[in-house]
Amino acid sequence: MSLFRLDASILPASSASRSLADLVEQEWVAAHPDSTVTRRDLAVEPVPATAWADAVTANFVGEGERTDRQREAQALATTFADELTVADALLFAVPLYNYGVSQHFKTWFDLAYTDPRIDPQGTALRGKPATLVTVLGGNYAPGTPKEGWDHSTGWLRRVLEDVWGLDLRVVERPFTLVGVNPALDAFSDAAAALKLKAEGEAVIYGREVAAMRGSSAV
Repeated sequence: MSLFRLDASILPASSASRSLADLVEQEWVAAHPDSTVTRRDLAVEPVPATAWADAVTANFVGEGERTDRQREAQALATTFADELTVADALLFAVPLYNYGVSQHFKTWFDLAYTDPRIDPQGTALRGKPATLVTVLGGNYAPGTPKEGWDHSTGWLRRVLEDVWGLDLRVVERPFTLVGVNPALDAFSDAAAALKLKAEGEAVIYGREVAAMRGSSAV
């Protein structure tokens, strides 16, 4: 049994997304104490911004004409795809940054996506259980002043659930900047309640995913 975990927060020491992902991982490990957990930290090892273009353009020339950078990019894409396809379950911790998708995650996704095993016609990831943990500094829920400003969560759902076909669960915690940004002090009670809700969902989803793999492995 194995779990692949990816973290995209640029602030590892104080990351709310990592804390929630830890709860999911703990449930997995509790159910499968002898399992392997493979981690990829995109803040510690960011994907080169040029890698996606290098991997794509490598296909336009013969193998003998490829540059070192093109070969390295293709090899890295293969590594990413290997990590995803070998794992029994997946865990992604991806914050909202500047109203959009974390550039660390987008760069990783674009490169991984060049591997034919996980393109839209591939079946290697179809039905694989996965949990997405995402956190938002503010609150972008329906009826809030900034409804519609979250351009990350919908995209993440689209590529993980619809493109890759993962059996996806989503843990979302808004208002993580309450207590950091004084302009949000009025929302302290709401933020505390939303934090507890997200933590509860992380535990529940961690157990669900672990149980799914346990059942199918028997």
